[in-house]
Amino acid sequence: RSGDLAELPGLDERSPLIGLVTSTRENCLGADCPKFRGCHVNQARRDALTADIVVINHHLFFADLAVRESGMAELLPSVSSVVFDEAHQLNETGVQFLGKNLGTGQLLDFAHDILATGLQLARGLADWQHVAAQVDRAARDLRLVAGPNGVKLRWTEASPEGIHSQAWGTALTEVGVACVEAVRALEPVAGSAPDFARLLERGMALAERVDFFSRPCLEGSVRWLDMGTQVRLVEAPLDIAATVQGRLLGDSPSGENRRSWIFTSATLGDDPALTWFTEPCGLQSANVLRVQSPFDYARQAALYIPAGLPKPADPGHSVAVAALVARLSSGLGGRTLVLTTTLRALGTISEALQQYFAHVAEMEILVQGQRPKRELMERFRQGSVHGQPGCILVASASFWEGVDVPGNALQMVVIDKLPFPPPNDPLVQARAQRLEQSGRSAFNSYFVPEAAVALKQGAGRLIRRESDRGVLVVCDTRLAAMGYGRRLQAALPPMRKLNNEQELLELLSELTKASTTEHLPT
Repeated sequence: RSGDLAELPGLDERSPLIGLVTSTRENCLGADCPKFRGCHVNQARRDALTADIVVINHHLFFADLAVRESGMAELLPSVSSVVFDEAHQLNETGVQFLGKNLGTGQLLDFAHDILATGLQLARGLADWQHVAAQVDRAARDLRLVAGPNGVKLRWTEASPEGIHSQAWGTALTEVGVACVEAVRALEPVAGSAPDFARLLERGMALAERVDFFSRPCLEGSVRWLDMGTQVRLVEAPLDIAATVQGRLLGDSPSGENRRSWIFTSATLGDDPALTWFTEPCGLQSANVLRVQSPFDYARQAALYIPAGLPKPADPGHSVAVAALVARLSSGLGGRTLVLTTTLRALGTISEALQQYFAHVAEMEILVQGQRPKRELMERFRQGSVHGQPGCILVASASFWEGVDVPGNALQMVVIDKLPFPPPNDPLVQARAQRLEQSGRSAFNSYFVPEAAVALKQGAGRLIRRESDRGVLVVCDTRLAAMGYGRRLQAALPPMRKLNNEQELLELLSELTKASTTEHLPT
């Protein structure tokens, strides 16, 4: 009814059907669309323009910023105050939005739409099959030159690292030629139908983007190749400091109609100045207010760091984590969320747990990606009530934050490794390099603060209200053995620390008894 696909509980977020029933920024016809008045997006915009309070996500805020600067009509009303909740996400969201990208998926969609629209509305006015085939072939050739799936390649010279520069240059040039030829074919018919006008705009934008990536990377930005089923050429700024200073805080130099900006989150850094957040966001001069948590963590929660596990880099680490989870969660009746730092660990741990409990009817293993997120969360929150089996949810990525499971359905959070940024990620490498060049330690100034914020976010899934109780298990011995481990522990909520597994088992037994008593019929 609202146009939100989340209303469909049986629709997997990775379903190929989604692309067939949704519009994108590329193919939306705007005011020329015959369904414009009834469009869910436009109705939401109309509602926003007349509202006193508007709640949006960070992406839409940056989209509105771009639209305002382009001279087009604004998406959102002018306001006197802006509050960014979950502000720890602001820099990464802004970097994604402010960067530029060109994907072979975009090119293939463009080719498909040229052929379909041309044959339907202007058959015989151009050789649409040839035009579309040229774009399609150029996109596929570029993908072949790029190489294997699942990696990101830093792009510092004429071509991405590990790719022959001449082959890459030739393939990229062919993409540009194909886009220019498509534009020439579309120009004579652009006035005949809104579909052609939009296709012409897309073709010109793609040609411009090819030209952009044919030139050197801009100063203060990093460029890389993101290779999955499709390949994406990406260039992004290292942070949003310049944008915040020039386009947000500087939006009214005269001082008239100045906005109030409030940035709030449970995790904005592990030092008093919150430099992890304020530096990349250009907010060093902002006032900082710390508000204490309403939770009594020393009473409600405990931290346990297993001592006998393999080192995090050991191939057997994930299997050992799964064995520990199986042993601990059995007595607890599930009620366990396992957060992994990689998809590989997600697969290994979930498969091992499914084998452990293959013949145990009282336990159900829920795995991210096997069912829609909403469906997984609904089942996990139900827990073992009404005769259902207990639940262990194994997840990664988006489950580290924004997951709210109050009550007894979640009483143990297990984190497999300290969530350091991946050192081979091009954006991470460029940020680390910039810090080292300025004379600062990339590890202490970037990697540790990043891990501290992510670790606190994951730990935050445990206690969601004043009556909750539970235990956080971090399966990484570095948290106890390394010097920086003390800094990471200090960033966590002030939980009491368990010294050995016997103390942990006694606590889990207490939690189980309390939960059982709570569910007894009165």
